[in-house]
Amino acid sequence: MRHNYRYVGITSNLEDRLSRHNDGRSHATRSFAPFRLIHKENYSNMLEARKREKFLKSGFGRKFLDNLES
Repeated sequence: MRHNYRYVGITSNLEDRLSRHNDGRSHATRSFAPFRLIHKENYSNMLEARKREKFLKSGFGRKFLDNLES
């Protein structure tokens, strides 16, 4: 079964985070695996990363990500 679910999050270790989600080690996202990376951004501090995460979870941010997948 294919779910239409997009995960947006912050991490300091992208490879490990993606692996945990795809291996079912994250209870919250277990039923939506597998995940594939469609976009990543790097920030020098958590405050800026958190601001961008909040934007990507907003309506405009979702539209931005939709355009990346088209």
